[in-house]
Amino acid sequence: MSSSRISESQDVILDSINEGVFTVDLDWRITAFNHAAERITGVSRRDAMGRPCCEVFRASICESACALRRTLGTGKPTVNATAHIVSHSGQRIPIRISTALLKTPDGKLIGGVETFQDLSQVEQLQKELEARYTFEDIVGRSAAMRNLFELLPQVAESDSTVLIEGASGTGKELFARALHNLSRRKKKRFVAINCAALPDTLLESELFGHKAGAFTDARRDKLGRFALADGGTIFLDEIGDISQAMQVRLLRVLQERSFEPLGSVESVKVNVRVVTATNKDLVKLVRAGKFREDLFYRIRVVHLKLPPLRQRREDIPLLIDRLVAKFNRLQGKDIVGVSNEVLARLMEHDYPGNVRELENIIEQAFVLCRGGLIELHHLPTELRPPAAPAGGELSSPTSLKSMERLLIDEALRRHGGNRRLAAKDLGIDASTLYRKLQSLNIQPPQFDGRHRPR
Repeated sequence: MSSSRISESQDVILDSINEGVFTVDLDWRITAFNHAAERITGVSRRDAMGRPCCEVFRASICESACALRRTLGTGKPTVNATAHIVSHSGQRIPIRISTALLKTPDGKLIGGVETFQDLSQVEQLQKELEARYTFEDIVGRSAAMRNLFELLPQVAESDSTVLIEGASGTGKELFARALHNLSRRKKKRFVAINCAALPDTLLESELFGHKAGAFTDARRDKLGRFALADGGTIFLDEIGDISQAMQVRLLRVLQERSFEPLGSVESVKVNVRVVTATNKDLVKLVRAGKFREDLFYRIRVVHLKLPPLRQRREDIPLLIDRLVAKFNRLQGKDIVGVSNEVLARLMEHDYPGNVRELENIIEQAFVLCRGGLIELHHLPTELRPPAAPAGGELSSPTSLKSMERLLIDEALRRHGGNRRLAAKDLGIDASTLYRKLQSLNIQPPQFDGRHRPR
């Protein structure tokens, strides 16, 4: 076959590929440019051929971290690196890149080849998914979080005092801020204070303010947090840690909506919505005599209980996407996400530190990651499987199956064994769930949740 026929045949093959493909010679001039490359870049094949690739792509990595240059220099291919290019019309397009050497049949190096995939639709779908399962700055698609999302607007309409219970790191302040932002008080201040961080004398001054001369070093009048929050919302975090004496003082403020600053004999009236939070079991503290029962019922008019992350594992992928986007923005990186192995490992972890712990894990991975994908070796040591390969390149079907099994077990547990409700929660048909129970060798519940076992 003549060289022209071979070239035509190669063009037909390249044009049938949905990913952009181009080749360069050793002078970095483009020698092939397929139809998908034309579509993604907006540059015609005629205009691209013979030009330096950096002129055509104007990519974010061209100057300092060109994947193709690295491949030609080291001989090692690049897989799934991420970058942005600027199209012919000036549009910024996210892409995923893979590169390899280009050699003649006898092994002589003649250039390089790069394939690239347009991630615009992927980014758009991620944004739509995030918008669907995001409320204010709170992310979740689990049944527990959706129920809370439905409650928040209703609770925000009232001025009733709210108690938010949840373990450390579950996002109690985010919920408190969401209540404020949804309320008619949103134009006034949201004032937060951690009650566990200060001793009684300082806490009293911080909450209620003081007059000049009330104590040593009180040289001028100071407004307290309640006064600052007048017309808005005050958030009292870790309410379960305040002393008995402070509990009495706070009870009076909640009953009368007035207080006396330290050193003053005159009461100050405030119009403020009170939201409290704790990571402790207040019912147990009341029974033990460590928390006043009358104060407990004053702050627990409306009760919101936030689930720990281990009880809403289906939210973990969404949270990871949100955190990756956040740290890309803060650190100026283009990391596309986490590998399947990392996702499986993060789905299995129990998160004693909840969402805050997950955020710390992703932030550490960003510090260590130099490519486009977070791999197992970027995770903290305690999260790396003992036998994991150094680069984490290989997939682990067992880990992915383990992740799927975990989600199904959690859904069945939440719905008391009811397979129909569990399937609905997981977003699959009941018949699909039944097949997965068999294929994953999951022991079906003894009863289906509609009837109690005899």
